[in-house]
Amino acid sequence: MNYPIIDLHCDVLLRFENNKLNFLDSKHLDANLENLRAGHVKVQAFAIFISPDIPKQDKIKSALRQIYYFNNYVISPGNHVVHIKEWSQIGQLKENEIGAFLTIEGVDFFEGDIKMWHIFKDFGVLNIGLTWNFSNEAADGVGEDLARGVTSFGREIIQLNNEHKIFTDVSHLSEKSFWDVMEHANYAIATHSNAKALCDHPRNLTDAQIQAMIQKKAPIHIVYSPQFIKQSGGVTIKGLLHHVDHICSLGGKELIGLGSDFDGISEKVHGLETAAQHQNLINEMLKLYPEEVVKGFAYQNFLNHCPK
Repeated sequence: MNYPIIDLHCDVLLRFENNKLNFLDSKHLDANLENLRAGHVKVQAFAIFISPDIPKQDKIKSALRQIYYFNNYVISPGNHVVHIKEWSQIGQLKENEIGAFLTIEGVDFFEGDIKMWHIFKDFGVLNIGLTWNFSNEAADGVGEDLARGVTSFGREIIQLNNEHKIFTDVSHLSEKSFWDVMEHANYAIATHSNAKALCDHPRNLTDAQIQAMIQKKAPIHIVYSPQFIKQSGGVTIKGLLHHVDHICSLGGKELIGLGSDFDGISEKVHGLETAAQHQNLINEMLKLYPEEVVKGFAYQNFLNHCPK
């Protein structure tokens, strides 16, 4: 039996920036359409991520090009991929349709201009991470902590997110920025993070952070990147499930979801190399958890905690 999958993070759009690829079946895309269908993905989030190597004046061009790729390649007529711009649309998907929605992984290209938030909200963005690993006008990231946390501009973004039922993503934030988001965001989420207690990577969440997410009923989506699962050596699906176990042990069983990071990672978990293999993870989960719990991990927990 195959369960529908809701995956909160992939970097397909960034891959189009560097290569001319066919979204339908390119072997250079982990989350191409063929693989999404084979893995029974029902809803896929597509991140707008701007490479830190791009000059500042060109970042907005890259963001707009990624909107172009999404509109012309991903939700192209004939793909049966529906652009999700309101959370209620997920429940309206037909059996042969996949839902796709846009996220932002770092608002560097806003350049401190709140009008950019409104423009990209109109493009359909439903989740915003204030920063990638480095600091910007909105917040500090895990790779560059200036001890500011979330700035006044970042709080303005969070307030708009709250008003428009858009998630504020904590996955790349510095610790102070994380706690600021916990204070101000009505709809916090970790789209692709694991447990720091099991793998001491700066992108992972401490137990205190996980417990704060649980108290706020904020979804925590596990990431398939080996470097966030185990500090050295090969990584199996069972290794990823240790992080699921740990979050469950802290009380987060009903908040866990999936955030693969396909097309944003070069190393892969054995048996989870592409989106076609999501069901391998589900099958391993079924060996450890009741069916209803696994359905929660696959899709239902996210649906239960979508902004209403």
